[in-house]
Formats: sequence, C-alpha cells, structure tokens
Amino acid sequence: MAGPPTETCVTRAWRVHQREIEGYLRHRLGDGEQAADLLQTVFLKALHEGRRFCELREPRAWLFAVARNALADHLRLRPHHEPLPDDIEAPTDEPAPVDTLADCLPAALAALDPDDRDILTQCDLQGMTQKDYASRHGLSLAAAKSRVLRARARLRALLVSTCGVRFDAATGRVCCALPPQTATCRPSARAAA
Repeated sequence: MAGPPTETCVTRAWRVHQREIEGYLRHRLGDGEQAADLLQTVFLKALHEGRRFCELREPRAWLFAVARNALADHLRLRPHHEPLPDDIEAPTDEPAPVDTLADCLPAALAALDPDDRDILTQCDLQGMTQKDYASRHGLSLAAAKSRVLRARARLRALLVSTCGVRFDAATGRVCCALPPQTATCRPSARAAA
C-alpha cells in the first residue's frame, strides 16, 4: 500500500508562498482569473526547474521574480484599447456639415465687397487680431469690430442664400446644407448686394 506522496522542495516552497504570490498578481491585475492563469505559469516554471529549484537560497525571491516577469509579459501582450460599447453609432460616409462649406466658401468670399473680404480674410482666416487690423488700416478698434460683424453677417447671408447652409438656432453653428444639386455655390450679383 502506497503512502502519501512525498513533498518536494518545489511543492513545499509553493505551499508556503502561493497565497502571497497570488495576492500580488490579483492586486496588479485586478482580475482573479488572469491572476490564477499567471499563478499557474509561475508554478509550472518552478516545476520545470526541478533539482535546480531545490538549490536556490531564496525560493520566495525566485518565485516573485518569475511572477513579475510573467506579469510584465502578460501586460505587454494585452491589447492597449478598451472594447467599444455595442450602442455606439457607426460612422457615416457623409461629411460633417461644416466640411461641405469647402466648395462654397471661396465663391462666397469672392462675391463680397473687397473691404468685407479683406477684413474676414485677415482676421478670421489668417488669424490677425482685430486690434492689429485696426491699427494697420487707420481704424479705431470699435470700428474694426463693427466692420467684422457686418462682414460676417453679409457672408452668412450669402452662405444661406447661395449654398443652402443652415445654422442651428441654439448654437449658431452650421448644422446642415442642401445637397450640391439643389444649391449652387455661385453667388449672383444680386445675392452679394
């Protein structure tokens, strides 16, 4: 009749340190199943060492080193993104409403009065401050601000009348534009006046 299996140096060290290593892995991963998988990897590596494991002076330190390496390998191979929720909308091939202005804006700017076109181009498109525009053109800051507002209003009217652009009433932002076949982006002389 065979007696109980004899304990080896690997199983003895494992019995003593298993809970501590498992706690370390659980803490680092936050997932009990992944920690259990890595714990099994550590145990298998210890078994694979066989007699060399028995010659170790610090089996606990060796087991923790293997656990840290297994954890590093696991984290390195894990995907670096979170899965998307199921209720997220699929992207459409339609361009954003403001992107539809790319064809119309140059034509609408060209139809503006040269002074309106100049102040909008320099201040709104090229980033010049209204203060710098005023000083370069011999205007007061209040006059430059007023001129920008009037030019923007005329450009907005052109975009609405010639390109079918619509603005959100709550935000004032572009919300939509008529399809190109129903709105032409060629401002007429009457629309520019």
